[in-house]
Amino acid sequence: MKALDELTFDNRFARLGDAFSTHVLPEPLDEPRLVVASNAAMALLDLDPAVAETPVFAELFSGHKLWAEAEPRAMVYSGHQFGGYTPQLGDGRGLLLGEVYNEAGEHWDLHLKGAGMTPYSRMGDGRAVLRSSIREFLASEALHALGIPSSRALCVIGSSTPVWREKQERGAMVLRLAHSHIRFGHFEYFYYTKKPEQQAELAEHVLNLHYPECREQPEPYLAMFREIVERNAEMIAKWQAYGFCHGVMNTDNMSILGITFDFGPFAFLDDFDAHFICNHSDHEGRYSFINQVPIGQWNLSALAQALTPFISVDALKEALGLYLPLYQAHYLDLMRRRLGLSTAEDDDQKLVEQLLKLMQNSGVDYTLFFRRLGDEPAAQAVARLRDDFVDLAGLDAWAERYKARVARDGDYSEVQRRERMHAVNPLYILRNYLAQNAIAAAESGDYSEVRRLHEVLSKPFEEQAGMEQYAQRPPDWGKHLEISCSS
Repeated sequence: MKALDELTFDNRFARLGDAFSTHVLPEPLDEPRLVVASNAAMALLDLDPAVAETPVFAELFSGHKLWAEAEPRAMVYSGHQFGGYTPQLGDGRGLLLGEVYNEAGEHWDLHLKGAGMTPYSRMGDGRAVLRSSIREFLASEALHALGIPSSRALCVIGSSTPVWREKQERGAMVLRLAHSHIRFGHFEYFYYTKKPEQQAELAEHVLNLHYPECREQPEPYLAMFREIVERNAEMIAKWQAYGFCHGVMNTDNMSILGITFDFGPFAFLDDFDAHFICNHSDHEGRYSFINQVPIGQWNLSALAQALTPFISVDALKEALGLYLPLYQAHYLDLMRRRLGLSTAEDDDQKLVEQLLKLMQNSGVDYTLFFRRLGDEPAAQAVARLRDDFVDLAGLDAWAERYKARVARDGDYSEVQRRERMHAVNPLYILRNYLAQNAIAAAESGDYSEVRRLHEVLSKPFEEQAGMEQYAQRPPDWGKHLEISCSS
């Protein structure tokens, strides 16, 4: 394991030059202190977990110190926000400190969020507050533990620096890790500003560093776009299967790698509601849970437009046509496994759709339903869950079809069925009320709950002794928390 001063930097994005980013130094936070760190994320950099408790750790990730090899840069990009194009966005409160490569040969961006003002802050103060930093940290690591592609989070550093939002709060920084922070909006920026040389340079950069296998194809850029389509189809299928709502699916928040990116007003479903809106500012429901699938396609179409200098329109349309079938295949595969099915039948899609229709407006806890469905044999489990539903006759009819389907699925023991279902159906998810409890404690100076919740969520499929309170249905107040973009 390495010490902090032993990290090896290779700042490939910074070498693209000033057309792509601006050199900016982070603005230090006052009285920095460690709130929480992820040992699993630290391992990606070959860091010894013990270094998180050293003073220099908080100093490095609060803007007080920098590695000599770091090259902090604020990236420029644009994007479609709630459907409307904004010509210039960029890192308004984040800095790409540099790229570190580990002993496995992987490159990881060190991106410090809440690092102060940049040329792209757009009237903002460049700061992030403690609550939003904690939420991003927990979400990044929780989604990864669920098997959902996501950026990672190394740590949150708190401070005494005052930051004004709706009220005075405390500033914080979160250190985000990803193989790249390039977004759909990067390509849109150079396309709409008519800078073909820089756009070509960006495309070569992404192709060579992140999709090198596409170089072997007859049309490398088309092969890369197809891979981006597939990755996004799979990612959004996992969002839908696990009840995750992103909240702000603007094209500047879509990673070119197909990972969950830029956590703002996100939420996991408590009671199943296909029309759930997690963003308090999303008045028209553009990014509601049910709309995430078509919005994913819309965003890919926006990226396709920006790639027309490299790929023919017909080829782009053909690649976009792969999105929905790929999404459906990934989604149905995961939902089959969540129902305990190991084989495929033609009517499985209908079985899933009928279940979700019965869940709608019945107050059925989405996560706990699937977990409890695997606790016992199918007949007993459905009978135990029956009272959660409003349409009992409909549920009974569905249960008969489900039990028959399970009986046809294969010859395996109930122990095997339980183990297989519990391996894909989490007991613990990042519910908004759990995050809020941890944030409230942290804002009063107690970081133990944030750290405990992080540990629980790092093993979402394993029943953990003494942690029953994290697997409960939320109290009524916990279902009605309003989450906004303000951070």
